[in-house]
Amino acid sequence: MLNATMRAIVYSETGTSSVLRLVERPEPVAGPGEVVVRVIRAGVNPTDWKFRSGIAAIDDEVSPGQDGAGTVEAVGPGVDNLAVGDRVWLAMAQHGRPYGTAVELTAQPANHVAPLPDTASFDLGAALGVPFITAHRLLTSGTVERLAPGALAGQTVLVAGGAGAVGNAAIQLARWAGAAVVTTVSSPEKAALASAAGAQHVVNYREGDPAAAILAVAPEGVDLVAEVAPAANALLDLAVTRVHGTVAIYANNGGNELVLPIRETYSKNLRFQFTILYTLAEPLLQAAIQDITAALTDNALGAGEEAGLPLHHFDLSKTADAHDAVEGGAVGKVLLDLA
Repeated sequence: MLNATMRAIVYSETGTSSVLRLVERPEPVAGPGEVVVRVIRAGVNPTDWKFRSGIAAIDDEVSPGQDGAGTVEAVGPGVDNLAVGDRVWLAMAQHGRPYGTAVELTAQPANHVAPLPDTASFDLGAALGVPFITAHRLLTSGTVERLAPGALAGQTVLVAGGAGAVGNAAIQLARWAGAAVVTTVSSPEKAALASAAGAQHVVNYREGDPAAAILAVAPEGVDLVAEVAPAANALLDLAVTRVHGTVAIYANNGGNELVLPIRETYSKNLRFQFTILYTLAEPLLQAAIQDITAALTDNALGAGEEAGLPLHHFDLSKTADAHDAVEGGAVGKVLLDLA
């Protein structure tokens, strides 16, 4: 009797999206502490095409994808918090494992698989993962360790690039936690998306004086900056962050070298927090998963135009096109359809 197989997107050498292949592979089995999830939607992030293009060496065949949503297909020994048929979303699925979410079935550690409420679509579940966990870490880099309703009450958060996926996530989570949110964008179209995500004040940094516009909203300065372009925005961040504030950095858009005036920076007692998920301590990852799931349960998160996060769907067989779309700067969230 032949073993059951599944469809999977894989690559065994790095390079352009042309290295991605649609193949048949054996269905995975749930080991101790694992569950097998039938993936219905998979998210595509910049990290996927960057790893595929060669930012890190590979030793064997890889199936990309950190994010996804679906239903539990099988439960391994020692798992008592999930059951077959449960709707779930996935976190860091391909980290430390050869197969991620660009597959019909994926075996994952149960603590990286979280409940997806019936009120949340699979599209939303697949849009969480990398963007929302990153945003959670940014927002807990200041004075709070966990997010919950009211955790950021009385604080003002500046989200740089509020129309991006992480920016959108930071706006949604910050609003759920009670913060006032200011965001910077580069166009009226992106301003509309940031407003839909929940930002109360939107500043087009290409028009007028963005520092003055931000300080008009927060005269004493913002409490925290979620920063996507630290090299380009260093002086702006310094000008608008309050004494004892935090600049939380998660990307290097606009340049690889961050230069700061030392005296002016330490005069404000500023904290700089750098964030990448691949070295994030497991307790911090688990805190993010739990808090994001709580926000989902509160119906505080969304995806689609109405939430400022346009969705772009690609069939699994068109994963190369999906990677190219993300690499090309698609605004919103790129998803793979597997159902």
